[in-house]
Amino acid sequence: MNIVEIFFHITVSFYFWSLETMKPEDVKWCVRSLRYLDDLPLEAFNLSRSVVTGFLVVQLALEMGLDSGDVTLSIEERANLCRELLNSDIPKRSLTVIIVTLADSVHTHFAAEHGIGRRVPSEKVVECLREANKRLPDLQLVSIALAESLLERFDMALLNDDYEEAMVILDKLIVPDERPSEFKGIALRLVARFAELQANQCGKPEYLGKEICRFQTLLSGASLEDPLRPDLIEGLAYLEWGLDQHFCIVARLRDPRSAFRPNLPPIPLFRDLSASLSQSQSRPTMMGSMESEHHLYCDHITEMADIEEAIQYHRLALASSSHPRASISGDLATLTGTALGEMLHKAFLCTNNLDHLNESISVLRNRLTITVESWNHFILAVRLCEPLLTRFRLLHHEEDLNEMMQLYQAAVNNERALTPRRLNASCLWAQIAHKYGHPCTSTAYDTAISLMQDSLAFAPTLETQHFRLVAVSDYDKVLPLDYASHLIRTGRLEKAIEIIDQGRALLWSEMRGLPYPQLADKFAAVNGDLETVTLNADGGRGNGGPEYMDRIGFLLFQQRTLLDDRDNLISQAPSFDTLKSAALYGPVIIVNHSGWRSDILMLLHDSPPSLITTSDDFFDRAIELRDRLLNCRTSKKHGLDSKQYQRVLRSILGGLYDLVGRPVIGRLRSLNVPEQSRVWWCPTSVFCSLPLHAMGPIPSSDSQKRYFSDLYIPSYTPTLSALIESRRPKIWAIQQLKTKVTTLVSNKATPSAVVESLRDHRFSHFVCHGKLQHGKPFDASFQLHDGQQLTLLDLIRSQLPTAEFAFLSACHTAELTEGSISDEALHLTAAMQYCGFRSVTGTLWGMADSDGPDLVSHFYKRMFSSKRAGTPYYERSAEALRDAVQGLRRKKGVSLERWVNFVHYGA
Repeated sequence: MNIVEIFFHITVSFYFWSLETMKPEDVKWCVRSLRYLDDLPLEAFNLSRSVVTGFLVVQLALEMGLDSGDVTLSIEERANLCRELLNSDIPKRSLTVIIVTLADSVHTHFAAEHGIGRRVPSEKVVECLREANKRLPDLQLVSIALAESLLERFDMALLNDDYEEAMVILDKLIVPDERPSEFKGIALRLVARFAELQANQCGKPEYLGKEICRFQTLLSGASLEDPLRPDLIEGLAYLEWGLDQHFCIVARLRDPRSAFRPNLPPIPLFRDLSASLSQSQSRPTMMGSMESEHHLYCDHITEMADIEEAIQYHRLALASSSHPRASISGDLATLTGTALGEMLHKAFLCTNNLDHLNESISVLRNRLTITVESWNHFILAVRLCEPLLTRFRLLHHEEDLNEMMQLYQAAVNNERALTPRRLNASCLWAQIAHKYGHPCTSTAYDTAISLMQDSLAFAPTLETQHFRLVAVSDYDKVLPLDYASHLIRTGRLEKAIEIIDQGRALLWSEMRGLPYPQLADKFAAVNGDLETVTLNADGGRGNGGPEYMDRIGFLLFQQRTLLDDRDNLISQAPSFDTLKSAALYGPVIIVNHSGWRSDILMLLHDSPPSLITTSDDFFDRAIELRDRLLNCRTSKKHGLDSKQYQRVLRSILGGLYDLVGRPVIGRLRSLNVPEQSRVWWCPTSVFCSLPLHAMGPIPSSDSQKRYFSDLYIPSYTPTLSALIESRRPKIWAIQQLKTKVTTLVSNKATPSAVVESLRDHRFSHFVCHGKLQHGKPFDASFQLHDGQQLTLLDLIRSQLPTAEFAFLSACHTAELTEGSISDEALHLTAAMQYCGFRSVTGTLWGMADSDGPDLVSHFYKRMFSSKRAGTPYYERSAEALRDAVQGLRRKKGVSLERWVNFVHYGA
């Protein structure tokens, strides 16, 4: 043998010896020797290059397992060597062993680095695994390693080709068959993570819905002994959790993501991390998961000493990313720069050292300039606004304010960010622009309202839409009212009325399709199907069986198509010219309650809106009146029939008259609106819980007590659009019906029987108990026979084209459920109006049984009187109720609460 052959055999002997000893020094010697051989022209020495390369790949894998060197570089080197072997004549059996060692390293290394600081597999590694997967398709570990590598790249670069390629691979791995495989569970987890990333980055939760469908189907076919069952259950929980985040549903008790990511060791101190970084300058720096997650703890740092340590650490970490051979990811560099900027901002807040503030802005601005990923652009843009706002408040430099406005606009238009996060950013944008009078204020508000509507429109059920509204900040809830206050201040009253109508009762508007009539029927049908499927599933989402999840996935895709169609429509919310028709039969009084400024707008059908400005303390006084009423009603100290409660109620009615009644009556008189005219209240915010119809007493020249309802015939409407809609009866349908009376009593009064009868009758009268559920407005219900309930949601689903009038002689039918949103008017009276009834009479709170017979008798005598022949009955109902209530007031011993209780909604 020649000298090279001799050295080869010595090296091979030492190779097997190192496998026995597992000593790092033996392995290193063997690797050095094999590298030396691999650089020689082996064919000239009668040696096989593929054999030497194969030994080297295996020995490098062993070195990686024993040494703490740079794992990523080791994998890169082996990937290059394996690509040579894939194109050689090495026996398949030997090639399989060698490729498995590479795939196992890739799987072990990158699967353990799910933290934000992980490095992405290089194109060389991906290409090698791709070729190996084609050459050795039965090696499932190779398929898993390739899919994991594509997942990491997709997470960073968002290339759809990576997503599509990985899903083809994973689809083959999770096909149900009887072959046991340890990799199916891993494949399921990867599918779930891919779905989450795709949904988050594209803002399309239907990706989650599609995979929920698949997981549910697989789970339904898995036996209780199936080893994949735990993985399927965890996967479903993970996917459903992701769907909850898109729909802003209250978080589950346990975040299932923990099962998809390894537990990290305790986070060390910043000074220890800084020392570790300083000692590692001799090798390419890469922050591990432990270090990369440390930015999450920056929010809890308040002491200046800790802030200074954090600043030093993040400066070192950011500097390490510029090392020529550093493999730190762009994602981690962005988060490190963001954390440094935030710490410098905190340092300024502690020290008032302007250098800290300026450096904070500079660091964040520089990171934004070099950051490519759209999601990171959103994070950085929003974070940069914080120190810019601090500096603007301090120095009042106009360029800082202008930069903030541009950053917020860019952030909220970033479609890679989740809609709820873009909504939060848009609300901050609008708030700051409004406060400082920036020219983009209207644009900011328009964007925020559009995002709020989009956020609601894609939630599959009314409950999830309500959860979204409840989950947003207090500022978000009053967004339309604050926008209207800005428009009123700038003299755009007509636009203000449009915004108030567009931004209030969003749930009702989405249900009825008012802003986009061309798609109303289709959109309502899809949302209705989603509601039906979701609510009929046993136990809620995830427990309804495969058919349930199939339906959810299909409907999510169908709804997305309709949303895209809606976005392409020119038609928008009703214009002022349309809305002013709401005042065709009498003025509509809109009370806009906003912390910026509160105003009263009077809408007339034949002249411009009339503005009533209010006092500076109007906003706070209204809240105080609402709180006093609610506190007294819920107090256990005094009963509702006590003198103390009557005294409080009397004081509140008087306070309402001073606050609202006096200026409104004065304006009605100056506009020559005659007394006994119909007027409609369109209240907002706290006024939705206050009895505006009963304000008073009103001062007069005689000794009689008069209240607002004595001077005018009052009704309420949640929105102008709802009032307009209530005046569009389907005359052709009504004319085909003959008046008939059907009585449903006792066991005949079932929910289905009631709804069926509602469809065939023009008038309906309920005599039963009304019930509210704290925090669950859609569970407000009429209590029927044997504990059965006709809920608000049942009424919403009912389409009643022939309905004219409903008298709800039940408790709490016009009372807002505690924990719901006032401007959504989620109560039974509004539900009756929205499902088709033109006019509805309801109650603000509990009703005395003794008041019903006389009041109802008086009411129907007035309503069906021949004196107003030719006037539709539903238009007579407001006056009939007012007269019946006046009769109740005249009865001896009737307390204030008993007659204030009755309200009229609709036409």
